[in-house]
Amino acid sequence: MLNRSLSPAQTPPIFGRKDGQAVEWVISRGPVGYLDAVQAMEARAAAIAEGQAPELVWLLEHPPLYTAGVSARSADLLEPDRFPVFESGRGGQYTYHGPGQRVAYVMLDLTARERDVRKFVASLEAWVIAALARFNVEGQIREGRVGVWVERRTPGAPTREDKIAAIGVKMRKWVSFHGISLNVEPDLGHFSGIVPCGQTEHGVTSLVDLGLPVTMDEADAALKSAFEDLFGPTEGKAPA
Repeated sequence: MLNRSLSPAQTPPIFGRKDGQAVEWVISRGPVGYLDAVQAMEARAAAIAEGQAPELVWLLEHPPLYTAGVSARSADLLEPDRFPVFESGRGGQYTYHGPGQRVAYVMLDLTARERDVRKFVASLEAWVIAALARFNVEGQIREGRVGVWVERRTPGAPTREDKIAAIGVKMRKWVSFHGISLNVEPDLGHFSGIVPCGQTEHGVTSLVDLGLPVTMDEADAALKSAFEDLFGPTEGKAPA
């Protein structure tokens, strides 16, 4: 399934480190509780800012839950008792996390790269688009809508746009945390408990929903390859 020869669907901004230092790349195999993840992220981001730890990309899955970004509206939480709800402090609105969705928490030092938050977010979008291109999926961005979208064309019906990946970050001392979530094979019905990212007129999709039998390991390989193209080398650790 994974086509490593494909280049990104658009020319991405390059967001590498000035010194070429590798980013630590960690995959957690079991589900990670949200508060545990936030605590670990905040501690690692602080250590990165102090020069005491390398940058980190942490791939994981959460148990089913909703998170609210700083722009979330209470009216967009349609079923508040369905799953636990957490205030995240990241940018954006409501989103769902759960099994079958690859969350990538990205802790990068923009001081060592470029102190440009907009370019950083654009680089995250380009990263997802490049990873999707490895499965011959054309990811797209839309003005005023953060995240990555795919067009769904059905004969005799209007073209619709569904979201396949969400992006929401927070900065502290120019170190990022939170990151992206890519829908590989989550239960898409769980998104019905919220208005995802405040978008009522658009749906959500996943790689498997698009008819691609992609495994989480294949998605991880695509994300790693695409990340290295945009952000520089990684150094893997054994799965936790």
